[in-house]
Parts: sequence; structure tokens; C-alpha cells
Amino acid sequence: MPIVVDIDVLLAQRNMSVGEFAAAVGITPANIAVLKNGRAKAVRFATLDAVCRVLECQPGDVLRYVPDE
Repeated sequence: MPIVVDIDVLLAQRNMSVGEFAAAVGITPANIAVLKNGRAKAVRFATLDAVCRVLECQPGDVLRYVPDE
């Protein structure tokens, strides 16, 4: 898929565990894994808002477009 989710990079930069992040965002660690592994088909704006609030970032820091070759 051409949309890449960089949550793992942002978590590493902030020394935050997946469990801490999931609790702060209000979703399960399993759903964080779905996002991180690129298996998510959609992301609610409310979830994206919570992700950006917790990580203190912009949506473009979380999501990026990489065209298929």
C-alpha cells in the first residue's frame, strides 16, 4: 500500500512503549500493531487527532505517501 504509517519511528524518538501509547490514545495495542504494520484500511479522524495530540506532531509526521513502483 502506498500509505506508510510511521508510528514506530515516532515512538522510538519519544522513548514511548506501544502499551503507553495505546493507553494514552485510547485504543488497544493490537490496533496500534494494525496501524504500524500497514494493515489498517482506514483511520478515524478522532484517532488521528489523539495520535497527534499524544505524539505532539502533525498528521504528515504519522502518514506519508510512497508510490508503488
